[in-house]
Amino acid sequence: MIDAALLPLQHRLLRPPAQALVARGISADQVTLAGFALGALALPALAFGAWGLALVLIVANRLADGLDGAVARLTGPTDRGAFLDIAFDFAFYALVPLGFALADPGANALPAALLIASFIGTGSSFLAFAAIAAKRGEVAPAYPSKGIAYLGGLTEGAETIALFLAMCLVPTAFPLLAGLFAAACTLTTVLRWWWGWRAFAPL
Repeated sequence: MIDAALLPLQHRLLRPPAQALVARGISADQVTLAGFALGALALPALAFGAWGLALVLIVANRLADGLDGAVARLTGPTDRGAFLDIAFDFAFYALVPLGFALADPGANALPAALLIASFIGTGSSFLAFAAIAAKRGEVAPAYPSKGIAYLGGLTEGAETIALFLAMCLVPTAFPLLAGLFAAACTLTTVLRWWWGWRAFAPL
């Protein structure tokens, strides 16, 4: 919901470190791969209840997710970079609730399953819209730097990361937070279905 508003600030803040990475010959794809590796390590950290470490790894993953785009804007974006960025993002989003489910299956497994199912709804509607929009040559003016046609919604990247950080800070609140966010994701999915229904209606 607020991703588009945050983009200009994100670009300004990340440009200097991105320039330093480019000067050292580090590519956007390398940043993407390193960021996903750090994010994946949050899974065992969460499973073993290392909440502080998991929080740090989640933040590191998100910083890398912003940095790879900043590096790409300096060196030239690629289709492979756009593919890796979105594919790894959705995988990472599923790993976090899975980690909480492993940490306490009795309390967290069902809320985690609901949250992951709702992520499938937001992710599939997002990618389906992007695929058809690309076929029609359409772009999203609010997200000019994205490598694909980007469809916003009630629950976007900023809200999801805020949720994950809140879960790490108050892990006992995971069931409640997961349930509330799953409901918000479901609403986002339904809205995207409606937008797609209207946007792609036969002429």
